[in-house]
Amino acid sequence: MEHGNQELTIRNLNAEDGARLVKMDEAASGRKREAWYEGRLHRALEESDIQVSLGAEADGTLVGAIMGTVQFGEFGQAEPTAILDTVLVDSEFGRKGVASAMLGQLLENLAGLRIGRLRTQLAWDELDLMAFFGKSGFQPAPRLVLELDVEEGLRLARAREESAAEV
Repeated sequence: MEHGNQELTIRNLNAEDGARLVKMDEAASGRKREAWYEGRLHRALEESDIQVSLGAEADGTLVGAIMGTVQFGEFGQAEPTAILDTVLVDSEFGRKGVASAMLGQLLENLAGLRIGRLRTQLAWDELDLMAFFGKSGFQPAPRLVLELDVEEGLRLARAREESAAEV
């Protein structure tokens, strides 16, 4: 794929990409999350049975990344499912097809592996990302995601214990 006069190469991520991922993320988010990306990259490269994480490179520089894993039988699902947990594009390359190129290659790879589902999640206010996923064919999953505040859950658990002890 070409980006202006630069050829874009989609390739597998590797351990040496960590510093560049942190730099792109810091420019986008204002936060330096070295440990987070180190862990995410380690999980994607070392702990996943199938390596599916990709990078986009222009003139030898990483300008985008898509990271995820393949899960087998998670949450009662018998079929293997790919989980996409990171989409990151250098701000200079934003809205120029880099994320679409990486997603397209990821889908080609997953189809070749006979993995039938790709899931992701995002915050309700990530409107640009939601629009990208919508244009790419993603739809709301038929799942209900539940969340519990640990302190509130602990308070309720203790109250249930006290009620059971009184009986």
